[in-house]
Amino acid sequence: MSDFAEFRARGRAALLAGQATHDVPFADGGTRWGTTAAFRPQQQIAERMAELSATVSAPGHWVHGAGTLHVTLRTLERYRTHIPQDDPLCRAYGSALAEAVAGLPPARVRLAGVHPHPGGVVVGAHPEDDTLDTIRKRFAHVLETRGIRDVERGRVRDRWYVSLVHFAAPLTNAGELVAWCDAHADADFGTAELRTAEIVQFVHTGGGVRVNSLERAVLGEGGGAPPRPHS
Repeated sequence: MSDFAEFRARGRAALLAGQATHDVPFADGGTRWGTTAAFRPQQQIAERMAELSATVSAPGHWVHGAGTLHVTLRTLERYRTHIPQDDPLCRAYGSALAEAVAGLPPARVRLAGVHPHPGGVVVGAHPEDDTLDTIRKRFAHVLETRGIRDVERGRVRDRWYVSLVHFAAPLTNAGELVAWCDAHADADFGTAELRTAEIVQFVHTGGGVRVNSLERAVLGEGGGAPPRPHS
């Protein structure tokens, strides 16, 4: 995985040059915010990140709370507003995810550094072992062998991160936001043990984003766990 120095420099430059992008409320068939395989950091670390993000001046944008913060493993499909409780495709994703994590310990990831980019603000996720990358490769392989085609079509992510803010409107205070990121560039939230991989649905709440858990697989416990209801 790449470090964040170049990513940060490009992000600062883009925002200061007025090149910010922004998301819009979700719509069926959209290429953003579709059903995703992800990890959510344990509550204590997520709350530390959310406490910091609550101090940013980002009116009109999606500043994420602790329950929304996540590390994306893979985006699986275009956006669907309604996903039935027993959706067969989500069940297939969950089964593939359980197979991918089977026999693996929790992934240890240090969450540190606040970085601006054209679409928002992220915290860098720095793996301390090979577990996350192993799961990424395994999951892609299992999906392929089962004939499940996801929207990433073989994309290999070159860095991991947690998004604190997504811009949801034209950015009007780029200088202020970049200065805030600079002030927290060395923030260290600690090492998260990512114990549960989830298939999740993102829901636009009007002023932000909520995460619904559709399926899950637990690391360090033989890999599988029963699906849980939407939350």
